[in-house]
Amino acid sequence: MKTSDIAILKGIHPGFVLERELKKRNLAKGPFALSLQEFPQTLGAITNGKRKMNTALALKIERALGIEEGFFMILQVYYDIQEEKRKQETKAIPDLTKLRPGLFWDTKIETLDWQRYKEAVIKRIFERGDDVEKAEITRFYGKNIIDQVLKASH
Repeated sequence: MKTSDIAILKGIHPGFVLERELKKRNLAKGPFALSLQEFPQTLGAITNGKRKMNTALALKIERALGIEEGFFMILQVYYDIQEEKRKQETKAIPDLTKLRPGLFWDTKIETLDWQRYKEAVIKRIFERGDDVEKAEITRFYGKNIIDQVLKASH
């Protein structure tokens, strides 16, 4: 594996890539971890996506497997970027000036968790909303999600 492979792997946890590489080479995680003087639990947590790859371990793994230096850390950075974007998106809210508060009579529209309740929001807007409200919710969630929710509700 080399850094030119990164484009295809962007956003994938480096542990998943390592897991696949070990399987491809018929290497068991436990003995491999011990050969690196690392705890098998550490490698297990990384390959399960529960722990980040750190620089020292990445270098050991890359040397042992003959993988280009920095490969796993680059994957980790791209994974971290994707996770941060996901977190920021969940904090985003639609343009409330385009939504009538009366549509949300049973909740405080300013504190609504727009991601958690997206199905209910989409259904409500598409049952009772006007064209401006439907357009704003479509812009906010995206046409694909709107179509999925509406298709599932019918």
